[in-house]
Amino acid sequence: MFKLSVITDEISQDFERVVQVAGEYGVTALEPRSVWDKPPQELTDEDCQIIKQLADDSGMAICSIASPFLKCDLGDEEQYNTHLAYLRRFAEVAHMWDCQIIRGFTFWKTGPAKDIWQQLIDAYQEPLRICEQEDIYIGIENEASTHIATAREATQLYEAINHPRLRAIWDPANEVFAEEGEMPFPDAWERMKPWLIHVHLKDAVKDPEHPEGARCVPIGEGIIDYPGQFQALLDMDYEGACSLETHWRPSAELDTALLNRPGGAAFSANAEGASRICLENIDNILRDLGAF
Repeated sequence: MFKLSVITDEISQDFERVVQVAGEYGVTALEPRSVWDKPPQELTDEDCQIIKQLADDSGMAICSIASPFLKCDLGDEEQYNTHLAYLRRFAEVAHMWDCQIIRGFTFWKTGPAKDIWQQLIDAYQEPLRICEQEDIYIGIENEASTHIATAREATQLYEAINHPRLRAIWDPANEVFAEEGEMPFPDAWERMKPWLIHVHLKDAVKDPEHPEGARCVPIGEGIIDYPGQFQALLDMDYEGACSLETHWRPSAELDTALLNRPGGAAFSANAEGASRICLENIDNILRDLGAF
């Protein structure tokens, strides 16, 4: 059985509150993103120690760091070097937190991925050397705002780089937001499954009226076949984590800037209630499947 997790700022910026709420729903792992209004690259050693102690005291593991690695401009050397420094810092934090997965991206989208394909492959060589040295993994999340937007493009990139330290973070809702996305489950899932290291959970619907062409909704109310997705994870004996990344708010929809650069107090406003609804829906789906 996989571990149920939550990206922490989808509940609160207050880590103690995150632990309290997550514990009410049987969550056994946590994925920090922004905490106390600090992105992960700005957390101090003391911050990290407090986070680890709170997680340990609750009996929860830290499964991944929801980092913004390589959400920057491809070809900008200064930004690239800054993000390499972030990765080295994330490696230090991962060791403190006893986890190995660092989320990564594929630079801000400026056009078709095929136009910058070799640049993208080259840009990942140094990060993968760091991964080898530090015994960590980069889980790439394909996202519409970045060059690798779909599962199809992601699997092509994994095959081209062909490195054991580069794996897939599967978020089925991202396929809904991608202009050339496929049906998330089972079509896109089947592409990503061989590369899987980690899973994010959110739900979405197509919406031609929305600037992004899609919008997030509570888990189980969108077009993702979550009963089928969870059953597929159970069938393959996936033992990693599935982290709720709600991205839906009942009172005021998150704007594009916060969707692309999530974090901080504005992002976490009204997040707890939304995530409670999603956690309840996940629990109901898993119970219907007989998972527990």
